[in-house]
Amino acid sequence: MIDFWMAVGLLLLVAASFLLIPVLRHRPSAEAPPRTALNVALYEERLSEMQTQREAGTLSEAQLDTARAEAARELLADTEAVQPGRVSRQLGRRVPLLAALLVPLLALGLYLHYGASARVELAREFAAPPASLEEMTRRLERTVEAQPDSAEGVYFLGRAYMAEQRPADAARQFERAAQLSGRPPELLGQWAQALYFAENKTFTAQVRALTDEALQADPNEVTSLGLLGIAAFEGRRYQEAVDYWTRLQGLLPEGDPSRAALQGGIAKARENLGAQPAATGPRLKVRVELAAAVRDQVRGDDSVFVFVQALGGPPAPLAVRRLSVADLPVQVELSDADAMMPQLKLSNFAQVQLSARVSRAGQPTRGEWLGRSQPLAVDTTALQTLTIDRPDQ
Repeated sequence: MIDFWMAVGLLLLVAASFLLIPVLRHRPSAEAPPRTALNVALYEERLSEMQTQREAGTLSEAQLDTARAEAARELLADTEAVQPGRVSRQLGRRVPLLAALLVPLLALGLYLHYGASARVELAREFAAPPASLEEMTRRLERTVEAQPDSAEGVYFLGRAYMAEQRPADAARQFERAAQLSGRPPELLGQWAQALYFAENKTFTAQVRALTDEALQADPNEVTSLGLLGIAAFEGRRYQEAVDYWTRLQGLLPEGDPSRAALQGGIAKARENLGAQPAATGPRLKVRVELAAAVRDQVRGDDSVFVFVQALGGPPAPLAVRRLSVADLPVQVELSDADAMMPQLKLSNFAQVQLSARVSRAGQPTRGEWLGRSQPLAVDTTALQTLTIDRPDQ
């Protein structure tokens, strides 16, 4: 920045010179006596002539007095006419000197207040490549500080935080960038991804809402598709994971390194899908959802247990599936493959009841909110809707 300020100083010096050179070139005139002294001499000479005429009898005493008064008036008028000229010459020198001092100071003050010296310094820094990721992050932080309304700068700062394994900081920057740029779907997907990792890989309600919004705006938003595939895999919904990842793989160009990683995930999901026991006997299909009055009372990472109990039988569940609030609403299928104990299966009972419990502590036997169905036959094939709508007593 030294050469920058040297250039600024040189420009200010040039500007001041235009004001000072005319003053420095001014020289006082070489005229002999000042005009006032000349007027006084002429007045005295005129008085002497009038006195001579009076002695010679040419003028009377009354005429002499009148002539003296007239000469005095003329002298006074000539003297007053000289003063404004002298004052103007004095002001004519002072004003340029004052302007030469104030103009550079005013220009410097305005630049420091409205100028972009911080941006000039950043531009000089970015001219050289950063030595490390940490240095790049620091540069981006200063860029965002200098240009807080730049969505691009805020976005790249979020990417840098993700590279440094700082997902919570990245989520805040992506949220800010989304607000500045009108919530584009690709930014919503990256915001959701950062929140997912910041919440210890939990698919919270906010993550679900962001991915839904992103895919509604752009059904091919790649980050959201990948994230939904991860959530489905973690929830043992392997077919959904295969579907999301296959769809994503088709959007990536040939040679993209992410394609190989996706193929590995798809193969693993299919392997787990094939390893699941084939469902035999009764298969209950149920859609689980939250009542509107309950949505604000739960968190996205609260556990949800969907289970079946026998009517008139043991209290232990016949089949259980564990989800989270962020997964709701969701459709699941319960069968003998979900039995907790081999001797307690759906196929051993005729009448059952479906239940869903929200448990913040992750306990299947107690929680905060509950939903129950009416008794139904174990061989029911119609889709059942289970709404969690009451406090768990």
